[in-house]
Amino acid sequence: MTTSSAQDRADLLHKLGLDQQNKGPIGRVITTGNVEQAKEREDGTMHIRLRINPDEIAWDPAVIVMPHGGDLEIEIFNDDLNTHCALFPSNGDRKFIWLVNHSRGRAKLNLDGPGYYWFSSPTGNDEGRGLTGAIVVLGDVPPEARLDRPEQPRP
Repeated sequence: MTTSSAQDRADLLHKLGLDQQNKGPIGRVITTGNVEQAKEREDGTMHIRLRINPDEIAWDPAVIVMPHGGDLEIEIFNDDLNTHCALFPSNGDRKFIWLVNHSRGRAKLNLDGPGYYWFSSPTGNDEGRGLTGAIVVLGDVPPEARLDRPEQPRP
């Protein structure tokens, strides 16, 4: 599922529960680009295509949604006239891919727990200009990993 308008994007963020309190960064910080859910293959690996379109300095999609933890293969296309890179999180190791203009690359990540994982192009001022994105892994934290603390008062 890919978003095509601001309303579609807002509807999808609401459907995924990413527009609630303390989940606002996904809906507010990542303000450009689309939201897309990774497609799961028969072997359980998830796949998505990620682009830097010409003259946009933004990831497309900017928010990648995984329905659960696991392996994610990202196929990256740099269609821009400038060189960029991609720095992705992955359990135990980060993945760095250098993307000269009009090139492509692949990264295989393992994100086994629910949460928000940020990726970017940390060259030049790419991050400050918009090449920052998020991978949202849906699901519940296992009971053994939850913080054991009492309910906190709300204002």
